[in-house]
Amino acid sequence: MPPPVEFHEDAAAEAVAALTWYAEKSAEAGAAFAAALSHAVGLIEATPERWPVVGGEIRRVHLARFPFSVFFRTRGAATLVLAVAHQRRKPGYWKGRSL
Repeated sequence: MPPPVEFHEDAAAEAVAALTWYAEKSAEAGAAFAAALSHAVGLIEATPERWPVVGGEIRRVHLARFPFSVFFRTRGAATLVLAVAHQRRKPGYWKGRSL
């Protein structure tokens, strides 16, 4: 079994902020966002090489039904989520996290 996917501190904060925003709109939207993020992380954990490379060793998974992408890198057995980024805001702001 692969090791669990870990989140960069800022990526975790982004996920919480997005979840909070959707949950304030409606409980159903919050639950749907949480499920979509959980599903994406599960896919990353199961098949990290499946996702497109967007630069260097960074890969991307789009969340179903939400305008967010999960950017991550895998080194050896470790997988780190670098950003849970809105697709239309500040492209690439998270790139300094990849080091």
